[in-house]
Amino acid sequence: MELICKEEAYQVLGAAMAVHRELGSGFSEKVYQDALEIEFQERGIPYEREVPIHALYHGQELKSEFVPDFVCYESVIVELKAVKELDDIFRSQAINYMKVANMDLSLLINFRSQSLQYERFPNYDKFV
Repeated sequence: MELICKEEAYQVLGAAMAVHRELGSGFSEKVYQDALEIEFQERGIPYEREVPIHALYHGQELKSEFVPDFVCYESVIVELKAVKELDDIFRSQAINYMKVANMDLSLLINFRSQSLQYERFPNYDKFV
């Protein structure tokens, strides 16, 4: 099976690796978010930052918003973390943002580790 959004994910992760290579692993999530935004601009990666997303319940839009760090290529949710270890709460968040926004892929990226960590979550429901 071919990877969903393979090229888009490659570009986003390449930008994240460049940020991690330069800044290392000791900053807050917001610092990485600011740096990654600059990297996206320099690389010409199309993105929107902190786009509010509303879930539906029984066909009605909920008042509460979900706010992913970035939406890239109009199809990829990018959720950043600067934590010791990724856990299932972060994974669920990335997956739920993707599903609520009806995106193709979610990338969960952790900058705090020695090497950049990332996990990809395809929205297989869209491609069934």
